[in-house]
Amino acid sequence: MGYLNLPSYQKIGMTQTDLASRRVFICGSALRGQPDHQNLQAAQFICETQTSPLYRFHAAADGWHPAIYAVAEGGISIPGEVYELTMSQYDHLISTEPPDMYPGDIVLENGEIVTAILYPRALVEQYNWPDISHYGGWAAYKRAVASP
Repeated sequence: MGYLNLPSYQKIGMTQTDLASRRVFICGSALRGQPDHQNLQAAQFICETQTSPLYRFHAAADGWHPAIYAVAEGGISIPGEVYELTMSQYDHLISTEPPDMYPGDIVLENGEIVTAILYPRALVEQYNWPDISHYGGWAAYKRAVASP
């Protein structure tokens, strides 16, 4: 991880929980153009990006929402968007997430660590949710399953 790519709070040893705002990686139904984008309220769009290739991507609850989790090997880069949320916006976003999803740190392709909404791997395996890592992101997956 490159020191120069880190946000200033990480360079001085702070975590995102010490801040009045939080950077959040979005990779599902709250992306721009997706049905739950309004859950971000007026959060500031930072950039399009992708994660480091450390994750797997599944369609949980019959495609209702994505499920991502870290893996030791066989990971892929997940495309998405980063937003800067006030703590009020962040609290609202978390309150709108489906059951079993939880916030956690992820690593972006540039080495920055931000928050994402994760899903327990054990539940993915228990319910045998389909792996959609090969689709190239949530929007691409939703387009593919909507096409005849």
